[in-house]
This record gives sequence, C-alpha cells and structure tokens, in this order.
Amino acid sequence: MKLSKSIFITLILLSFLGCKKEEVKKTDELQFEKDAMKSVFVEIVDSIYMDRRIIFPPPTPRFNEKTNKEDTTGFHKELKEYWRNRDSIKNDRTRILLGVYNDVEKISSFETEMIVKYINISAYTYDVSKEVDSYKIDLKPFENNKKFNFQNASKYPHEKNWDLNDISNVRFPVGTISVSRIQFNKTKTRGILSAGASCGGGRCGRGFIIIIENKSGKWKIAEVIPTWES
Repeated sequence: MKLSKSIFITLILLSFLGCKKEEVKKTDELQFEKDAMKSVFVEIVDSIYMDRRIIFPPPTPRFNEKTNKEDTTGFHKELKEYWRNRDSIKNDRTRILLGVYNDVEKISSFETEMIVKYINISAYTYDVSKEVDSYKIDLKPFENNKKFNFQNASKYPHEKNWDLNDISNVRFPVGTISVSRIQFNKTKTRGILSAGASCGGGRCGRGFIIIIENKSGKWKIAEVIPTWES
C-alpha cells in the first residue's frame, strides 16, 4: 500500500515538473519571438507605412463636358500647391505620428494561403499555439525613435472616423500599423509574419508577408511580399 502511494506521488511530481518545464519552454520561446520582433519592428514600419498626407496622387485637369476638352483653369496653381505641400511634409523633421495596433495575433487565413503560394514552407515548423495565443507589443523601446512617434491606436477614435484632410500630424496619426505572430523555421534563423498598413479613413490599406532572417546574430528583413491593397 505504501509502495503504491509512493509511486502515485512520484507520478504526480513528474507530471508537475513536466508541466513546469513546458511552461518555461513556452515562456522562453515567446521571449525569443518578442526579441526578434523588437529587432525588426522599426525596419518593418519604415518599409510599409502609409502617410495619408502624401499618399494621394497629384491633381489632374477637370474635364469640361460642354467643350469636350480638359479645363486647366486654376490647375497649375493647384498642382504647384500640391507639390509645395508634399515637399514641405517630406522635409519636415517632426516625428511621424503612427498608430500601432498592439495586439500581436495569429497570421490570418488569407495570409496563410499567400504564404503557401509564394514560399516553400518545408523548412518551417508551424506552432499551433500561435493560432490562439497573442501578446501585446511593448512600444517603450521605440519611444525615442527619431523618425516615428509610435502610439497605441486605441488612444484615438477608430481610424474610419479620421479626417483624411487633416495634415497636422498631431490630432490623429497619419496611419496605422499591425503585425502578426512570427512562425520560425526549424533552426530559428528565419521567420514569417504578416503586417498591415493603413492611412486611416477606411479608404486605403495594404497587407504584406514579411520574411525575416537572422544573420550574424541580428534580425533583418529578407523579403517583403505585398498581398492585398484597398
């Protein structure tokens, strides 16, 4: 009886230790993923972000249906003003205000289809836990970035309600960014994630598959593949 009880307690302890070991492994893997994201986040943003102040094309002459010709009245003044504003924004050294959706969740089913279409995934291991687990990206490491002023998108009204004619770079972000969980290859030297960028107003957005690679101990973007545009 005592022997059976001892065996039972041993099995419980082994099971507990096994669970703890699995939890530690999962925590270590999540930290590894967070560190990789931290290394490439600014590079990703710089590669894909949209700025509603400069996203729209230059004006074109209006068409006069009565004369069946282009009406260039005032057009050259509008065009000159357009390029003046565009150059002013590009030359402005004020940090660009961007909203970040900080929930880092699974790669969407659509992007998964695109990954299979464009990439040989035989070298990758698919972590099923990333289908349900998510985490929040920490923006503190980037708060002193010289180019971008990253803010949580939840601080502002929903981007569909933003005024696209507002070019202040203060009242609302000029665009938003979102990123997904990273799926790594077996040696954890390459990773795949999806990312999205928008200029707000519900009028423009783009999606991407991004492949990152660890060379000489530093994560960098290896490839950016556009997947959709609206």
